[in-house]
Amino acid sequence: MKRRKVLTCLTLLGILLAVALLGPAKVLAHCDTMDGPVVQAAQAALATDNVKLVLIWVQKEDEAEINKAFERALAVRKLGPEAKELADMYFFEALVRIHRAGEGAPYTGVKPAGLDLGPAIPAADKAIAEGKLEPVGKLLMQTMHEGIHKYFDQVSAKRDFDPNDVEAGREYVEAYVRFIHYVEGLYQAGKIKGVERGHHESGGAAHQH
Repeated sequence: MKRRKVLTCLTLLGILLAVALLGPAKVLAHCDTMDGPVVQAAQAALATDNVKLVLIWVQKEDEAEINKAFERALAVRKLGPEAKELADMYFFEALVRIHRAGEGAPYTGVKPAGLDLGPAIPAADKAIAEGKLEPVGKLLMQTMHEGIHKYFDQVSAKRDFDPNDVEAGREYVEAYVRFIHYVEGLYQAGKIKGVERGHHESGGAAHQH
């Protein structure tokens, strides 16, 4: 029973990610922020002279490039405080760039710490840290519940339009398409697509009209 609940919550996570992709916004990721897990791993690696702490964040074929960047950073760090700061940032940027390339995501620089990532990512990180998935499942269930009811209520309110009122008909069609896209996005993501390794930003299947 417990395993079933865990799998259900993981499915819900995939559902919400795919639904987010149906709109204009892309799924947020924090692997390219200064307080994200990739840069944190880089900081630990530089502090302990242990490159293995960051190799888990890149593809095997990229290990040589990361090792080279790591050795360069270590050498420059010894030249003084300013050099250390520059060397660290050089390594952060190299690691994040290569990590995102391996995930099929564009590199747009290392973002500052403290960015507003919304509730989902912090909740997911907290769940991993504490080993408790239930709060994440509750957040996702609530979000889906609100979304389904919102779009359903909109299309229901416009369904009984006057057939001779073209504008009212168009408003119904717009509401209909939004609802259908949302429901199909939930269904498609329920197949656990688009959240596997290699896709920070993946396109969900869209219902065509």
